[in-house]
Amino acid sequence: MKKIIHTDKAPAPIGPYNQAVLVGDTLYTSGQIALDPVTMELVLDDIETETKQVMENMKAVLEEAGMTFENVVKATIFIMDMNDFGKINSVYGSYFDEKTAPARETVQVACLPKNVNVEISVIAVR
Repeated sequence: MKKIIHTDKAPAPIGPYNQAVLVGDTLYTSGQIALDPVTMELVLDDIETETKQVMENMKAVLEEAGMTFENVVKATIFIMDMNDFGKINSVYGSYFDEKTAPARETVQVACLPKNVNVEISVIAVR
């Protein structure tokens, strides 16, 4: 049985999807972009600030499900420009203990929703 996870501390979905779905002990999150959850405006000052907003949005979704980044077992990062990888990776990495960090792939794409530079989704397990 699936449980829909929703929090006002992360951006509301902008399409026919939910922020996350919990099935048993496994949480599947939708991709987060750098939308401010209060204003629903994009935070695109620079790639580090954008990535931090993405991670803070993800943190809010995880917390709503009773989890933290320690529960994350898999992450997917979509980026517009692989030249931003180092800066994105630095911010992303600050949310994890390197010794217990999740599996991950990073993919450069042609376009992301709202023309953002980074989108991240995760799978987490209790």
